[in-house]
Amino acid sequence: MKIILSLVATIVMASSLFLYQTKPLSDSIADGQEIYQDFCVQCHLPNGMGVENTFPPLAKSDYLDNRQSTIRALKYGLSGPIKVNGKTYNGQMTTQGLDEEEIADVLNYIYRQWGNTSEHVFTAKEIQNTQP
Repeated sequence: MKIILSLVATIVMASSLFLYQTKPLSDSIADGQEIYQDFCVQCHLPNGMGVENTFPPLAKSDYLDNRQSTIRALKYGLSGPIKVNGKTYNGQMTTQGLDEEEIADVLNYIYRQWGNTSEHVFTAKEIQNTQP
């Protein structure tokens, strides 16, 4: 019986480590770039500048200063007025159906492009723990 319990405990611990293991940041950024090209570039453009008065910029964007709001926007979508770099945008961004790891990857990419500099590393666990 002790052997069975020990085996079960080992499997549970190994599974939980695997589920929350993070990939190297360089891999996350590379995956995030691909996700950006597939889901974000149509509105925010290849240079992250967005479309004036329609789609807010991601390049040097002060909206990114609030990580939780940024995560919520990707995870749950966004509608209504927001202020980005002193300009008001009043549009809608629907959720793109990305999972937690994909959201973390695209944020790791965005937060390191177009003049954005961040040392924060987004993880699937952080995305999972972010509530509306």
